[in-house]
Amino acid sequence: MTAAAQIDDVSFAHSGADTSALEHVSLSLPVGEIVALFGPSGAGKTTLLTLLDGRLRHWCGRVSILGASLDPDHPPLRACRADTGFVFQEFALVERSNVLRNVLNGRLGRMSPIRAFFGTPRERDLQVAKTALADCGIADLEDRRVDSLSGGQRQRVSIARCLAQEPRLILADEPVSSLDPTRAAEVLTLLTEAALVRGATVVFSSHQPDLARRFAQRIVGMRDGRVAFDLPTSELSEAAMADLYRDAAQMPAISLRVAS
Repeated sequence: MTAAAQIDDVSFAHSGADTSALEHVSLSLPVGEIVALFGPSGAGKTTLLTLLDGRLRHWCGRVSILGASLDPDHPPLRACRADTGFVFQEFALVERSNVLRNVLNGRLGRMSPIRAFFGTPRERDLQVAKTALADCGIADLEDRRVDSLSGGQRQRVSIARCLAQEPRLILADEPVSSLDPTRAAEVLTLLTEAALVRGATVVFSSHQPDLARRFAQRIVGMRDGRVAFDLPTSELSEAAMADLYRDAAQMPAISLRVAS
């Protein structure tokens, strides 16, 4: 079976930076897996997600997403782009627009270029968007303006927009960092359960070990742009993960994957 994402020996440095944002990163992400990228700020998590999303340029190495190779100097083809969805840390919603219109924005990549330009959804687009709203528990908010919503409600709109896109790979950059622990757990439950029902692969970044352990099947620890450890969650106790995290911050990056 084709991997959801295959990364081979990728390195990248931001223009003018003294150090690499990614350095010799190699990962294989099977279809249907839920993976947490775990590590402190500046570890390379967001850069890696941007790479997987096809928005990073001028990197070195080899990357394929859902069987299609990425070009380090050009965006993915439009036909492939809609298969990858992104949930942003700061929601990235149209604040003065209503909830339904924001969720319909997730359908633009599935529309013809003319429909997308004029924003004229088909009946199926409306159906998919309303199903996503219902799955996220916000069907009753479809006519509300986004700028009237709470943070937790906005993140649900962001997830609904992503689900309306019908992606096969869902990427989420610190999706609950602005939420309290209860709301954070609710949102991650929603995201991971919706992905499992749809057979989608999820990669989310986090610096919170309890959330990474609770919602991911596999945890990839990152430090200084490198993979510091890569383990199934079932093999990590809370204490063991804290030890690995501390070691990752102090030691050269190493592979700690244990054969199953």
